[in-house]
Amino acid sequence: MNGFFKATDSPLPTVPGHDIAGVVVKVGSQVKNFKEGDEVYGDINEVALEQPKRFGSLAQYTAVEERLLSLKPNSLSFVEAASIPLAIETAYEGLERTGFSAGKSILVLGGAGGVGTHVIQLAKHVFGASKVAATASTGKLELLKSLGTDWAIDYTKENFEDLPEKFDVVYDTVGEVERAIKAMKEGGRVVTIVPLPTPATPPPPAFTFILTSKGSILEKLKPYFESGKVKPIIDPKSPFPFSKTVEAFSYLNTNRATGKVVVYPFP
Repeated sequence: MNGFFKATDSPLPTVPGHDIAGVVVKVGSQVKNFKEGDEVYGDINEVALEQPKRFGSLAQYTAVEERLLSLKPNSLSFVEAASIPLAIETAYEGLERTGFSAGKSILVLGGAGGVGTHVIQLAKHVFGASKVAATASTGKLELLKSLGTDWAIDYTKENFEDLPEKFDVVYDTVGEVERAIKAMKEGGRVVTIVPLPTPATPPPPAFTFILTSKGSILEKLKPYFESGKVKPIIDPKSPFPFSKTVEAFSYLNTNRATGKVVVYPFP
């Protein structure tokens, strides 16, 4: 997401980074839910596309508001936990905004990406989807199936918008909103998380949104992580050591990552 910041970028010098997983070393006088020594995780930017923080998470220490954090599930390592907040909160809010609910069908464009892997799992195991379809390249189809995808579509061989079956919701994580609309049922919804050039907006009935980070979402999903119904997906090249942070961003820019890329440990 850092590459999308333009007019609202933080002033330089800036420490980038959204997601954190770590140990609380100090709390403010008004903090009620956490104490020193707690293992926590979260997205430290509440509304990043409008008000990104100047000092982000790619550092040994960072400061964050209490409402953006949740206690880390014991079942997750710090590396796993660090991969989750921004992606899963984006996935969750997008599904909520479409009115997604049990019994509905969904097509996820970019199912093997950081957000897409979570959309699949949430739709299937949390929201109760009747059918989950998702697109990916040939080598990533088995991953989609392992996450709960009923219909894994190889986008290198099939045009998803030409398939006879249509969907109640299409969740676009790759920037194919006009094609996504063609894959939607009449009366359905399309949500895209790929920013369009300002001041363009997605054509109706598609829409986009600006994520509001909330620790309460992580808290709500905690039982699903602890039971293993929802799991983090981390790219095989991860974790990158802090000294290779630039290489980690370069790898992200190839658009070939599977799941999330994590930087760990710090010096």
